[in-house]
Amino acid sequence: MNRILVIRHGALGDVILSFPAFAAIRAHHPSAAISLLTTAPFADFLAGSPWFDHVQIDPKPAPYDLPGLWRLHGTLTGFDFVYDLQTSQRSSRYFRLAGRPPWSGIAPGCSAPHANPARNALHTRERLAEQLAQAGISHLPAPDLTWLRASPPPTLPNHFTALIPGAAPHRPEKRWPAEKFGALAASLPGPVVILGTMAERPLAAEIQRIAPASLDLTGRTDLRALASVLARATQAVGNDTGPMHFATALGIPALVLFASASDPALTAPRYPDGAWPSVLRAPNLADLPVYRVACALADRHNYPTLTF
Repeated sequence: MNRILVIRHGALGDVILSFPAFAAIRAHHPSAAISLLTTAPFADFLAGSPWFDHVQIDPKPAPYDLPGLWRLHGTLTGFDFVYDLQTSQRSSRYFRLAGRPPWSGIAPGCSAPHANPARNALHTRERLAEQLAQAGISHLPAPDLTWLRASPPPTLPNHFTALIPGAAPHRPEKRWPAEKFGALAASLPGPVVILGTMAERPLAAEIQRIAPASLDLTGRTDLRALASVLARATQAVGNDTGPMHFATALGIPALVLFASASDPALTAPRYPDGAWPSVLRAPNLADLPVYRVACALADRHNYPTLTF
């Protein structure tokens, strides 16, 4: 096989959970020209990875956008095999648009279907592993992420704790209150660095109000720089959100806070070898006390999975 296409859209956490699958596909096709079809936020970032020779942006044309569909048809054709890791209704429709090539996914009639009817009850990592196994790739390696450590980070303190107080803007229920992050930061013996998007700067300001020595880098890191900062952290604690996936993918000891709004059994970050980080759960994160999080961090050398 000379030309391979991988399809992966999704949020940041979904993309990071796909790193082992990306690495497995590259290892299985070492001399192939591998293209990735993804969405704009991840194109430049993943173009710097060792897994893809070409990265293209999926414009996601509407069903009535005939010129857009024709252009996408041209993007999708000419491949010897397609790994649809997105496995959505949209990406499954691409199977026919591409001319029904050899295909791994859930599109009806594809040559390497992931036929497990319980696939949606699997964690993303196990679901991808099973899909690739049914396509002839039997092992997900721990991906080499040295490419993420190459960018020089901002000036950072030594032995710091990374705090990730944000979450998706439309999911405020997934956020532990900023004032509790501030109380946690004030209780920690070492430096604290706050990470997130520009929209999360008010959360950082609240943390700094309580813990003035904290360093606020919200809105100041692109994806590569975010990973580079996290790679230098001693530990990370935060909500169920993309940067926590970065931390665990880089092997940083992590504590992830989950509300009942999402299920860690399906979406929790994972370490490079597939191990699980520590997890604290509360039906309502506002009810999760600071001392429980501080105690879990104090026991960070053991990393039990905890339930509140």
